[in-house]
Amino acid sequence: MRLDKFLTETTDLSRSDAKKVVHRGDVTVDGEVVKNTASAVKDGMRVEWNGEHLELMGLRYLMLYKPANVECTSKPGLYERAHDLIDLPNVERLSIVGRLDVDTTGLVLMTDDGQWNHRVTSPKKACAKRYRVTLARPLEGDELARAVEDFEHGLMLDGEEKPTRPARLEMETATVGLLWITEGRYHQVKRMFAAIGNHVEALHREAIGDVELDPELEPGECRFLRPEEIASF
Repeated sequence: MRLDKFLTETTDLSRSDAKKVVHRGDVTVDGEVVKNTASAVKDGMRVEWNGEHLELMGLRYLMLYKPANVECTSKPGLYERAHDLIDLPNVERLSIVGRLDVDTTGLVLMTDDGQWNHRVTSPKKACAKRYRVTLARPLEGDELARAVEDFEHGLMLDGEEKPTRPARLEMETATVGLLWITEGRYHQVKRMFAAIGNHVEALHREAIGDVELDPELEPGECRFLRPEEIASF
């Protein structure tokens, strides 16, 4: 790999900035200053920039506990972005695997592995996502029974031409329940409850497939996925 490309892969430097720091003599390879940006970096070589050891990290897989008022977008907007919460080189290269609305909290997966991202999000995979839902109005008795049945059979959402895929609803209390869905339409959970005459006051994603939000994480914190979590998709 060319030295300037190695720098862009291991730091937040752009290609042009990488060339500048090399030309300035800020970069050493195996202890020797190298000013040729086209110099090859081979396995086992030690590259340092201003004394900091740089290493290729390979593909990355993370879980983030997304707080409310944080956007799942790559572009700056009105709110803080999920990317802004992660202190890693080249964080912009991480793609969000299944976005959450700005006011929804919980599990967000991020990766720079495009094939893995596709495996998780492809509609053909029908990967189940579990949400904890807090409702504005109690859902119980016959109304709850009808809702469970409607969710199982699929709901027609406003503006849609096809019903939702079968979903599973289990209420823990009259206003708090768990919902499993296998698709990700725009504001889907909120629209599903609106379709049965209720309103979602709070929404929290607890799991994607077999990956559960780590209870050790606080809102805004992240960690790398474990090998078995990565392999579960």
